[in-house]
Amino acid sequence: MTIEYKNNLAVFNDVVSVEEAEALLEWLQKKSAARVDLSACTHLHPANLQVLMAAKPAIRAWPTDAGLAIWLMSALSVR
Repeated sequence: MTIEYKNNLAVFNDVVSVEEAEALLEWLQKKSAARVDLSACTHLHPANLQVLMAAKPAIRAWPTDAGLAIWLMSALSVR
């Protein structure tokens, strides 16, 4: 599993595929204080991005890959 769920924190690791999107959505719907750690994420399938865009969880850490971080910050309206 490329997303680890720890209390109110979802940690994204490596390549997060489309198969993770439904579980991510369900988890975010149950966690009002959800936070997301993307630091170890190297690729995020657009379905997961759509879930993050809709749920708007707090981002604890952005990807260490600068290109991915910039793309996600732009998509999630972070300035």
